[in-house]
Amino acid sequence: MTDSGKDVLINARGLTKAFNKTEVLRDLSVEWSAGERIALIGQNGAGKTTLIRCILGQYTYDGTLEILNRNPRRERVEILKEVGFVPQIPPPLKITVKEMLNFFSELSHIPKQHFVDIAEKLGLQIGNSLSKPFVALSGGMKQKLLVSFALGKKPKILLMDEPSANLDPSAREIFFDFLGSYNEEALLVLSSHRMAEISGLVNRVVEMDFGEIVVDKTL
Repeated sequence: MTDSGKDVLINARGLTKAFNKTEVLRDLSVEWSAGERIALIGQNGAGKTTLIRCILGQYTYDGTLEILNRNPRRERVEILKEVGFVPQIPPPLKITVKEMLNFFSELSHIPKQHFVDIAEKLGLQIGNSLSKPFVALSGGMKQKLLVSFALGKKPKILLMDEPSANLDPSAREIFFDFLGSYNEEALLVLSSHRMAEISGLVNRVVEMDFGEIVVDKTL
């Protein structure tokens, strides 16, 4: 728990990740707490996406990393129940939209209609695409669907890697309205090249460069 009384939800100490002996994360230490809205910024190759993937339990690493007081490698399934994630590049899933709806509804114990309502507010008429495989949808449709799943499961941690990249202007506006009114106790981490776009949503800016945090300031 921090001095503000907020629970620390992501805690990294000396986090290091290397690919082929090239360090992408270098002895990184940071605490992110409930209620924080983090702008995670930096150039391509700074390590932002690698950090997010470590948090999601996708990579092994050196150092210490705790997500919701759990180890993201050993307790990944439990952690992911409380984490919403929108990737920069949608995964090439071959299951249908209907199957995805069923999966997220069963995982989160939230009615399918809740996800459908969010998707439709973003401009995706999901009823017309239920039988289509996810991989066959357009980039914008994939993004809207992934956003609806991430927001709809009401997670304690919401991780978004360039989440508005494939959204049309009207959907982008609705999306940021959703984020602006999102659960005040949740932790939001928005990785983006467009600081101007997310500046009104965040209360802390973390800038990475060459695998290290070079700026960490509260707004």
